[in-house]
Amino acid sequence: MKTARLYYDDSRLLEFEACVIEVREMGDGGKAVVLDRTAFYPTGGGQPSDVGTLDDARVIECIDEEDLVLHVVQGGDLLPGQQVVGRVDRARRLEHMQQHTAQHILSQSLWRLFSAETRGFRIMDRFSEIDVALDQPTNERIAQAVELANEIVWQDRPIKIGYVSSDEVSRLALRREPTRSGTLRIVEIEGFDATPCGGTHARRTGEVGIILVRSWERAKRMTRVRFVAGVRALRDYEILNRAAERVALMLSSEREMIAHRLERWIEEQRELAKRVRELEEQRAKWEAHSLCERASARADGARIVAHLLRDEDAEALKRLALAAASRPLTVALLAVHEGESVRLAFARSADLSEDMGALMRRACAQIGGRGGGRTEFAQGGGKCTAEEAQNLLESLARELIAQRPNC
Repeated sequence: MKTARLYYDDSRLLEFEACVIEVREMGDGGKAVVLDRTAFYPTGGGQPSDVGTLDDARVIECIDEEDLVLHVVQGGDLLPGQQVVGRVDRARRLEHMQQHTAQHILSQSLWRLFSAETRGFRIMDRFSEIDVALDQPTNERIAQAVELANEIVWQDRPIKIGYVSSDEVSRLALRREPTRSGTLRIVEIEGFDATPCGGTHARRTGEVGIILVRSWERAKRMTRVRFVAGVRALRDYEILNRAAERVALMLSSEREMIAHRLERWIEEQRELAKRVRELEEQRAKWEAHSLCERASARADGARIVAHLLRDEDAEALKRLALAAASRPLTVALLAVHEGESVRLAFARSADLSEDMGALMRRACAQIGGRGGGRTEFAQGGGKCTAEEAQNLLESLARELIAQRPNC
């Protein structure tokens, strides 16, 4: 039993008649239909499968199983021996034909220019990827390959499908060696590329339209190139064009000047952020001074600052605690209450020996929270009311004041 693959000879065949020779129950409760002939391409070689219909059953995936093609279907009531009409989704077939043909052209361009062999290929949802043995990738090199690839596209060269035996392969100038024996299907771009392949391809390079590289990166000791072609290139352009128009409008700039204007804006934001940090540090020092002036002192002169703050974020709480602890003979026990939660920050100056990490763990245990840190600084939090948080700070402050002064 064998499925004749009609797409091998005609990638533009989208409607066909066939006979159901088997219906299989799948493990997930679905069904797979085996036909005597099919134009549906099954997943393989980096290319996703076709989808479409078999009569009123919806084909959601096709699986390659040696000599057979399994058509995973939803709905319908197909039976062995039944004659059906298959219809392949045209838009998906065209998109995959363009991407796969573009891969052949781009891969050969990289090989001709830099002897960079393509080691992997994948058609993704929005773009395609090739993994290339290009040791020294640069934007200029990638641009050279794209330029050559598009020259081949716009020359509208014919693409032919041929079949050769294993014995004849050695006489052909193939871009890559075949991975199997027996009769091989060769996809040949006239005067440019020939490679064994079982995928769907255009009849002429012009049908690809255009090839664009979206990005590239080093990955697994290879160069991974992400590209779009044909309808995907148009779709990608439309998305980028709308985004560029919006950004240009926001910046009151022509699109050609977007990058320059954004660079200036980013630099301005960095300067503003730096100034804000400086002002926040000055504010923290001033508030720390005010808190220390009102703090209780113990016999050795150490000031114990215990204060519940309002409307401060975690970073501001930390900044204030450290600013207070930068003053000599100071312990800062600070908290911020918000909703049902409290954040704690404890710090001490370098001339004292109290362990803030141990103190924080004890405090968090009392409120069912978690926290810890170093001897000089610790953070934590838990759930309690504002009144409970205030009482916790006051209790810890009284404990520290009652301690025997350091000698």
